[in-house]
Amino acid sequence: MIRLRVVDSITELQPADAGCIALSGSHGGLSSARYALAARPLLSVFNDAGVGLDDAGIAGLDFLQAHGLAACAVSHMSARIGLAASTLERGVVSHANAAAEALGIRTGQALRSQIEQLSRRPA
Repeated sequence: MIRLRVVDSITELQPADAGCIALSGSHGGLSSARYALAARPLLSVFNDAGVGLDDAGIAGLDFLQAHGLAACAVSHMSARIGLAASTLERGVVSHANAAAEALGIRTGQALRSQIEQLSRRPA
């Protein structure tokens, strides 16, 4: 099984978290994505934070895609920003990069069931 790491802030990830599913309450901007890049999880989950000007709230998804890493974001209307438990319990995926889609992540669907399915894969 793939380990699930639930963190309110993506800054809590460590090198030992490489290959995990990193589920955070952080926005999906570039600054958050840089922390995910350093840890290299299999999948990073963020909050879209309302997307924002020039897609700033999800800019990290493309950044991580450019580095070959899967990332998605849940809608800020479905989960509280900064609270990973809310992301897991109530989050609905609003955006996903191609690498996340290749793992089976689909927009418009509840995150929890998708994470449960993904985590059952062999590590």
